[in-house]
Amino acid sequence: MRLDKAVSQVTDLSRADVKRAARQERITVNGVAVTDPSVKVSDADEVCLDGEVLGAAGPRYFMLNKPLGYVCATKDGEHPIVLDLLDEPNLQKLHIAGRLDIDTTGLVLITDDGQWSHRIASPRHQCAKTYYAHLAEPIADDAVEKFEKGVWLNHEKTRTKPARLEILYRNEVRITITEGRYHQVKRMFAALGNKVLELHRESIGEIQLDELLSEGDYRPLTPEEIASIG
Repeated sequence: MRLDKAVSQVTDLSRADVKRAARQERITVNGVAVTDPSVKVSDADEVCLDGEVLGAAGPRYFMLNKPLGYVCATKDGEHPIVLDLLDEPNLQKLHIAGRLDIDTTGLVLITDDGQWSHRIASPRHQCAKTYYAHLAEPIADDAVEKFEKGVWLNHEKTRTKPARLEILYRNEVRITITEGRYHQVKRMFAALGNKVLELHRESIGEIQLDELLSEGDYRPLTPEEIASIG
């Protein structure tokens, strides 16, 4: 891969910026200053910018503990976006794998690997997502059975797929779904005459929200977490 392309993929520099940095001898390859941006480099080469070693270009995977008030979008004119919380280069290349509403907190996965995020979002893969919900009213006695059978939602032609409901307290539950219909969890409880006051996503597939992450914090996924989405 050309040096200017390799550096631009792992920094916020454009290829024109990289060419200027090379002319200024700010870029080294294996300890030697390189002024020609067309030089070929490989993953085995150590490329540095201003003395800092640059990571190899490649897919990136992060988990974020989303706070209230942020939207899962790459652009929004009215609200802050979750990508604002990341201190990473080339944010414009990242996207959200499994969105959350502005008033929902918890686990969000962010990546630049489109095939990986498709396995999360595609109904065919039935990737389970688990939420904690605080309800306005005590949960109905037959709610577990109704969720297992599937719930009819307004303006939908089919029932929801079977969902697992665990009652934690009178009006606190944990729900696991394998779909991603619009506002699905809130609409499922609304179909039972209840209202969700608080919603927090705990897991996607086998990936659990890291308990050490405060709201607004993020970290890279481990190789095991990445591989679990298959």
